[in-house]
Amino acid sequence: MSEQHKKVIILTAPSGAGKTSITKFLLANYPQLAFSVSATTRAPRGAEQDGVDYHFISSTDFEAHIRQDDFLEYEMVYEGLYYGTLKSELGRIWAEGKMPVLDIDVKGAIAIQKQLGDQAFSIFILPPSIEVLKERLAKRNTESAEKMQMRLDKAAYEISFSDQFNAVVKNEILDTACSETAALIQGFISK
Repeated sequence: MSEQHKKVIILTAPSGAGKTSITKFLLANYPQLAFSVSATTRAPRGAEQDGVDYHFISSTDFEAHIRQDDFLEYEMVYEGLYYGTLKSELGRIWAEGKMPVLDIDVKGAIAIQKQLGDQAFSIFILPPSIEVLKERLAKRNTESAEKMQMRLDKAAYEISFSDQFNAVVKNEILDTACSETAALIQGFISK
C-alpha cells in the first residue's frame, strides 16, 4: 500500500458509550477495514484470545517493546498494567491492503491523531448523557459501586476532550450511530 493510502480509523469513547459495538458493525460490513489488536500486560478475561482480542504480553516484554520504540502509543493505566498500539500491527494490516480500525482509549487516540495528522480519522463516540451511561454500565453488572463511580468520573473527564477529534457521533440509538459512523468513514476513505 502506498504511503498516501496508509490511513487509520480511530474510534474512542468513554467505557459503555458503544465504541466496541460500533467497531464490530464496521468490521462486519466493510471488508476493507481490519481490527488493530492492541497489546496489554493484563491477563485474558473470559473467552478472550491472544492475537484476536489483545496481544497478551508480559510487563518485561512490553517494556522491551517500549525501549525499541515499537509502539505508536502506549500507556501504563495502573501500576504495571500497560496497553499500547504496536506499529507492527498497523504494518500487518496495511500489508493486507486494508485500513486499520483502532478501538482505543481517549489518551491513546489523541496521541495517535497528533502523530499521524491527516493520515488518521478520529471519531469520538458520545453517550447520550452520563445518566444513560450509568444505566448501561449498571446493566453489565461487572462493577462495584465504587468502580462504577470511577468510570463515570473518568467518562465526564474524557468527554471534555471530544472537541479534539475529527468527528463526534452521539450514540442514542445504536443503529443510527453505526450508520453515521460508517458514512463519516466512507467520506474519509474516498479522499
